[in-house]
Order: sequence, then structure tokens, then C-alpha cells
Amino acid sequence: MAKKAPITKEQIEQNKHIYYELFNSHYADGLVKNLIDHIDTYYFRTRYIGFDDYPQRNKEGQPLLFVSNHSGMAFPWDAILFTAGLYRLNNYEMKNAVRTLTAPMLSKSNLMNPFLIPDFWKKAGGIDATFLNFETMMHYKESNLMMYPEGVPGIGKGFPKRYQLQRFATSFIRISIKYKADVIPVATVNGEYINPYAFKSEPLNKLSQQLGIPFLPIGIMTLLIPFQPWLFYFGFPAKLVYVKGKRIRPYEMIDKPYEEITDEEFREIADKVKEQMQAELTAAVEKYGKVHYKYGELFSLWIKNLKKFPYFLPCCWASIFTEYDSRFKLKGKIETFKLRLSSIITIIKHNPIIIAFFIPILGWIPILMRGMKRPK
Repeated sequence: MAKKAPITKEQIEQNKHIYYELFNSHYADGLVKNLIDHIDTYYFRTRYIGFDDYPQRNKEGQPLLFVSNHSGMAFPWDAILFTAGLYRLNNYEMKNAVRTLTAPMLSKSNLMNPFLIPDFWKKAGGIDATFLNFETMMHYKESNLMMYPEGVPGIGKGFPKRYQLQRFATSFIRISIKYKADVIPVATVNGEYINPYAFKSEPLNKLSQQLGIPFLPIGIMTLLIPFQPWLFYFGFPAKLVYVKGKRIRPYEMIDKPYEEITDEEFREIADKVKEQMQAELTAAVEKYGKVHYKYGELFSLWIKNLKKFPYFLPCCWASIFTEYDSRFKLKGKIETFKLRLSSIITIIKHNPIIIAFFIPILGWIPILMRGMKRPK
């Protein structure tokens, strides 16, 4: 098999528009502080293990590569919460936080952007995971990078294989070796319980991918989605745990110039990294994966914070995300985002599409009409 032509410096320079093309740091900052932190605190209650000793860059001015397993069979709340959580752990400063390389399929239709918000992923900092974009981001000094090497197969692997890592892409291995960038593995535990006991069907997944949807899980929630469209973005309150693993240096795993390494050798290194991450994931699940929800703690938290009710609940997520987006368009920056129970009238006025999310079956007509449009 002939090797691909190397990416040139000129191509990288011409591609640097991706840094800020749609990304708005004010948008991402307000989104985390006013919405995602709120949902995390009163719903998912994430934990971060091993991040007190926060990883520092091994080369000044060059990002680290954070990599993790995917939750599987659910909207990627695990990735949303982790990205937001690292931003919070770093006192809401981007330099040591991450921007995420996302499956290009997620940005190809409005439906795969949360609650039909155009360009949501990119406005919040996501970058389409092409190799050119990946290599271009290695010249971006303002944050580290996050990626999920299992790709779409990791999202749609099904509940029975929830903690079995799927075949890794070799792109992050190639980038790590070429730039001598360290890899920070992270084990995501309990992510599969965002949408538990969902199974995969290859024919159904292939059909859904033709519609721009990476996978369509088979489970109880799937049967309910036609009757309450907001459930398309739903997640159960799984107690997500993120466990930092041992730093990996793939460039020390081979004594050859980058240009001379074969595809087979890149694959062998990727498999070694996968083996280490699988062992760490298995150990993390054994230690932190026995309690999936802790409903008693959750209900007690809600009772103590009734003033925050009900906007952290999944049925309200479409309302708060779309209202935030509408207000940001008007103001350009949002420091505080307060909502009362009566705010729903204003929200519907600004975003009448919200009503469709609660209309059984027929509500899908306007949602799909808007959702299947490609972002401009």
C-alpha cells in the first residue's frame, strides 16, 4: 500500500483558519459556567481521579494529547462533561484545558448538533477530526487536544462491549511520534450508563449513518424517542468518573525516523497503547464502576437545591441550550444566565422549535426539516 503524501508546511499554514473559524471563546466560557457546570453539579456529578497532579506539557508551546474510551450508544455527554470539567479544573483558563477533535459526522447536520443549534460543536471549540486538522492543531498553543481513538465504532459498540476498546485509529500515534508529543490516557467509567442496556445493529447503524446519525441504539429509550423527541439528546444521571492513566510516549516505542516507519509499525504501536489503556480501563471499572447512579444522593441534592429546579433536568436541556444560544447572538458575551420558572414563555418566544420537542410523533416533522439541513 502506497503511503500518503506528507502534509506540507504550506498546507498547515493555509489551514490555520480552523483555530478561530467558528470557535468563540466567550461562547464556550459562558456555556460551561452557566449551563454545563450546572448540569454536572445537579445531575451527572462527575469525579476526576488523578488530576490533582495535573499533566504539564513535555514541549513548551505544543499541546498534549488526551485520549479516552467512548461511552457507547449515547449522545456524547461523556465528552462534553470531560472537556468542560478540565476547563473548570484549570480555573476556566484554556491553556491547560482541551479542545476536542470530533467525528466530522457530528457537524454535517444540524440534528447532530445539540438541540439543533447550528455549529454548536465548532462554536464550543470542537474541530473536525481530519488528519490535516489534527496536524494543524499541533501548532496551536492555546490549549491541549482531546480525541477518542475508537471513533464512531466506539460510540456505537453496544452495551455488551461497553468496556472493550475497539480498534484504535493510528492518527494520534503518528502525530505523537512526529511531534514527540506525550499522550495522557483517561479511563471514562460509567459512561455506558448514560443510555444503559442499548444494543447495536450493524444494518440499522448503516442506515442511520446515511441520514447523518452515527448510530441508532436499540433499547427502551429508542422506542420512546418518537413520542418525546427531546429524548434524542437524553442521558440518565450516570455518576461519571474520569481516571487519569500513566503518561505514554509512543515516540519512545520505536527507534526509527518518522518518515521510515511503516503503516504496520504504526499499527503495532497503536495496539500496544490500546493494550495499556485497556488494562487501565479495566482496573478503573473494577474500582469505580460498581455504583452507576446513586439516586439517593441525587434526590437529596435536588431537595437541597430546589431553587435551581427544574432547568438541570434533561427535559429542560433543549430550552436552556437554545435560549443561551439566542441570548449570546444578541449580547456577544454572557456573564450570568439566570432563569425562572416563568422564563419558559420567553424561551418559547425566542425559540418556538422547542414546542416540537414535546409533541409526540408529529413534532419530528419540523425537527427533521431543520435538523437535516447542513450547517452553512
